[in-house]
Amino acid sequence: MGILATERTIVGWAAKDPSGILSPYTYTLRDTGPEDIYIKIMCCGVCHSDIHQVKNDLGMSHYPMVPGHEVVGEVLEVGSDVASFKVGDIVGVGLVVGCCRQCRPCKSDNEQYCSKKIWSYNDVYTDGKPTQGGFAESMVVHQKFVVKIPDGMSPEQAAPLLCAGVTIYSPLKHFGLMESGLRGAILGLGGVGHMGVKIAKAMGHHVTVISSSDKKREEALEHLGADEYLVSSDAPRMQEFADSLDYIIDTVPVFHPLEPYLPLLKLDGKLILLGVINTPLQFVTPMVMLGRKSITGSFIGSMKETEEMLEFCNEKGLSSTIEVVKMDYINTAFERLEKNDVRYRFVVDVAGSKLDQ
Repeated sequence: MGILATERTIVGWAAKDPSGILSPYTYTLRDTGPEDIYIKIMCCGVCHSDIHQVKNDLGMSHYPMVPGHEVVGEVLEVGSDVASFKVGDIVGVGLVVGCCRQCRPCKSDNEQYCSKKIWSYNDVYTDGKPTQGGFAESMVVHQKFVVKIPDGMSPEQAAPLLCAGVTIYSPLKHFGLMESGLRGAILGLGGVGHMGVKIAKAMGHHVTVISSSDKKREEALEHLGADEYLVSSDAPRMQEFADSLDYIIDTVPVFHPLEPYLPLLKLDGKLILLGVINTPLQFVTPMVMLGRKSITGSFIGSMKETEEMLEFCNEKGLSSTIEVVKMDYINTAFERLEKNDVRYRFVVDVAGSKLDQ
């Protein structure tokens, strides 16, 4: 359709200060170009990292800030150089909307590790305009950072997969943990953790959920299909699991000790950190040395991995467990998310909300 040069004034819900309270905010989208896609937002998932950002927990927030990085919408217009998308496609946008294209991560399809990556919100685009996220009417996104949502997958179900789903899928793939028969554990049963159980089970793994209390036992075993449930304070049971796990995926987004979990790993086992925590974690080195164990981390996933993950979930019939809310509920949703009071992911029905009220 050629270059889309007209700036559009839209409404989103933004945090104006570190209180993190969101309210209606009117702003203009950045200029669009031949490789850009103009997307009408249908829905957007709510991630714990959104709370970190709106409350400036990491000391890097800029306001006004429209959060939201699990975005699903409908393509309304495409630039003249856009070949893979057309008007009417249902598409997704995740946490990254730009990269340098020249560094080693970019050239190896690991653009999420580019040191010059551009976040979908709380960042500045190449034209100098602030990026804003998915709690809004629409977005303009470069085609490289847009994925098609598979046919038959509902927008509300797809949204959390764009962060929670690929955040689990990427380390399992990268660290060679996709083969069936492995024994793994998911530490923390929240938005990311519940998808970890589902994806690992679909790969044929024996999956243990590790939690700090017994309250999610039935949910983990009966509803999510986990094989075992382990309470971290139950010392005898923890001892039973010593040297039994190929990996532990740690999804906990608040400070917690690592020592209780390292003994559970086999020789060459991996503890993979996924939670964003602004406090240093500690462990004693022999717990790693005496077993050649690894403490490592992983960050979302690449665009290729996002596409693979969506197809995998579609083929396996996997869906996220969600609670759909309107935008006027978002501040309450944030409060509940901080208390871990959601099964397991909030998704905002953006298109069905009155954003200007």
